[in-house]
Amino acid sequence: MNRTESTEQIIEGYKRYVVSTYNRTPVVMVKGQGCLVWDLDGREYLDLVAGVAVNSLGHAHPCVVDALNRQAKELIHTSNLYYTIPQLELAKRISDASFGGKVFFANSGAEANEAAIKLARRFGKASGGRYEIITMTNSFHGRTMATLSATGQEKIQKDFDPLLPGFKHVEFNNLSAVEEAINEKTCAIMVEPIQGEGGVNIPADDYLQGLRRLCDKHHLLLMLDEVQTGIARCGLMFAYQHYNIVPDVMTLAKGLGSGLPIGAMVASEKMADMLPPGSHASTFGATPLVCSAAIAVIDYILEQNICGHVKQMGEYFVAMLQELSEKYPSVIQGVRGKGLMIGMALKINGAGIVNECLANGLLINCTAGDVLRFLPPLIINKEEIDSAARILDGIIGGLTAEKGGNHA
Repeated sequence: MNRTESTEQIIEGYKRYVVSTYNRTPVVMVKGQGCLVWDLDGREYLDLVAGVAVNSLGHAHPCVVDALNRQAKELIHTSNLYYTIPQLELAKRISDASFGGKVFFANSGAEANEAAIKLARRFGKASGGRYEIITMTNSFHGRTMATLSATGQEKIQKDFDPLLPGFKHVEFNNLSAVEEAINEKTCAIMVEPIQGEGGVNIPADDYLQGLRRLCDKHHLLLMLDEVQTGIARCGLMFAYQHYNIVPDVMTLAKGLGSGLPIGAMVASEKMADMLPPGSHASTFGATPLVCSAAIAVIDYILEQNICGHVKQMGEYFVAMLQELSEKYPSVIQGVRGKGLMIGMALKINGAGIVNECLANGLLINCTAGDVLRFLPPLIINKEEIDSAARILDGIIGGLTAEKGGNHA
């Protein structure tokens, strides 16, 4: 597209040529570097959305750019009819960093979750004809028909009936509800270690351990959707590592490629054999080009101790937001998070604050209607966090002034 076109012209072009499935913010992004992005009109923004937890190393990180440049000169795509070295190297890195399983590659989190669902169905069929998967209310697993059916949010499922049968939704962070839902048809439990789209909901410390015990007791698969929580987002390489458990299946995407489209399902070696040749596939899954980027991401995270940095910056960010919570109790209900997956629960709808942040050069996100969600690049520093806190302070302070004070 010709860069001489205005923002308004590009937006009008979208209306003409692009299906309107998104409520897009009216800016046209053209450049990114680190935690900053610039729009077509030259405005600079501090990006605390990071492509919805995708740009794990920020924008245009040298290690990712260099890996892409090298690989693009050699081999971009072959399909999975053949072996390629980058795919093997990436699978080994993921396996070694997690629980030693085997990896199926796709292009997105929804596709990774589709693979997990199909694996669970084959496992259930081989163990007595079971097929039901227990998932949680307020969960989000994707927008394909299977992952939509697994998702526990009616607003996302609306108008797409009939949904795929075989999913039972129970209250998140409620072990008793899960145990009551298990029956002779249950084959698996599928859960996000921390719910992202549902409002950055963090379970009790013993919740995932309890799910593991229930799965062991009833011969079920424990499948963890780490699409948003994985790849150092929560201060360890995978969120399950905070809870001293090992899943049977784990799904990844988002931060794995730091901007490149990739999804992965990791299954224990025994469970991986439930998907033999011909049972599942992905033409574009893990091309050499995308794998080269993901390898660079994992290597950088491990070599530079990004997990330690995320833990430190996450604690600092939460402390800054908690100060705002104490300062403005009439607007802010509380702050919760792990690593750099942080939510600020509000007592009002958050859309207005998101828009004001945009006008002040700060990109944030609101989920569940009243939770400001912060998913910055994992490389964010204290100065950038301070800048974000100052902008939020000014905006929320203005809201409380309009209300006549900051009293709860």
